[in-house]
Amino acid sequence: MCLLCRRPAAPSLTSVLLTIERVAVLRRVDLFADTPDRVLAGVAQVLEEVEVPAGALVIEAGAVEDWLYVVADGQLEVLRGDHRAVVEAGGVVGEFAVIDPRPRSADVVARTPALLLLLRKQAFDEVLETRPEVARGVLRELVRRLREPHDAEHAGHAPVPT
Repeated sequence: MCLLCRRPAAPSLTSVLLTIERVAVLRRVDLFADTPDRVLAGVAQVLEEVEVPAGALVIEAGAVEDWLYVVADGQLEVLRGDHRAVVEAGGVVGEFAVIDPRPRSADVVARTPALLLLLRKQAFDEVLETRPEVARGVLRELVRRLREPHDAEHAGHAPVPT
């Protein structure tokens, strides 16, 4: 049973990261690459920190949720059938859920102890409505994901969607 799937962890009373450190993490995320730091500071304030031990099931395939995780520290592994992909610090998992909350397409397991930043759909939607650069980042990521199967087919291997 997924430790975090049914209900994400509540924000801790003592956060591990300062807002400026969260901004630095977000700066490495493609979705937010063109977003000014002052906007990222606002996003950073609504993130919830989730610490997970190695081996923890972070996302369960089939679960219907409406948040994404940014990996602040550690490594996650995305598992879908026989395909596997590693997501490291600065990576994102579950980004489709904030756009279209449908059943998750893959399991995600912590390969190492990890610190994750949870961003809920409501906060993400507010940012999208007011910051076109974030919307552009989302579009870039979606196009990249749509192109991956074609690019992988020509390279001889298939990608793992998250």
